[in-house]
Amino acid sequence: MKRLKQIANELKLTQADPDAALMREFIFYSPKMPLRLHQEQLIAASKQFSLNVFDTYFTNADVSINCFSWGSGKRKVLLTHGWASKALDFYELIVALQQNEDLEIIAFDAPGNGSSVSEFSNLMLYADSVKAITLNYAQPDVLIGHSLGGMANVIALQELDLQPDLLISIAPLIRLKENFEQSLDSVHITAEQKDLFFKNFAEEFPVAVSHFNLTNLYQLSPDLDHFIAYDPADHISPYAYLKEFLDKYPAIHAKSFEEVGHYKILKSADVIEDIARKIESLH
Repeated sequence: MKRLKQIANELKLTQADPDAALMREFIFYSPKMPLRLHQEQLIAASKQFSLNVFDTYFTNADVSINCFSWGSGKRKVLLTHGWASKALDFYELIVALQQNEDLEIIAFDAPGNGSSVSEFSNLMLYADSVKAITLNYAQPDVLIGHSLGGMANVIALQELDLQPDLLISIAPLIRLKENFEQSLDSVHITAEQKDLFFKNFAEEFPVAVSHFNLTNLYQLSPDLDHFIAYDPADHISPYAYLKEFLDKYPAIHAKSFEEVGHYKILKSADVIEDIARKIESLH
């Protein structure tokens, strides 16, 4: 978190002519929050393993992701965390799902997040992590993603051509470009400099950041059981974007949870109860 604050302060001081490399670092550097004691204790009770993900975006080399598993049930549940987050931010949900002996609960720290070492991260490294677990450890029957993790799960499933028994998206990010703009606005970057950043992004990756819009990208079958939990007042993933998405894909079931916010929705007892019930009802 300290490094991110340093970058933000430098950008605010040079907002008229910010350094392009510093803007890039600001967007792709994920701040890390230390584990709390109860999270450390839950990790200590897990089975731990690591897998490699090839980073074609920053290092052109393998990066290692740290993975965790609880339970030994036949039904596999994979948790994909959001940006600047980690596996153990699902603490309350993991503890609740442990009550179901039919489950094995799998979570991971995406590259550059939590305990997985990497200087930078991005959406596709999240999606590639989901693919690595699916192909090299276990094919999940249920996928649960929060924020950017919700978008990553959709991309991974489409690239793998898989349809799980249940897909759950918690406060999913719908539009990546607008999320980047929100971040750059927070350090007072001008419209002209934002345009330059997006131009550089398209040359580096090489796809325009506007490509990552779930309303346009989504190709999963309407037969898929897909449940979305959201807060209508979410400022990180605005409801206007989600509504456009849901209007286009009416087969998806969405439920509003008010006054939980983008991050605290993961701790909501009502959300967790709904998720546990949905998983228990699978045959």
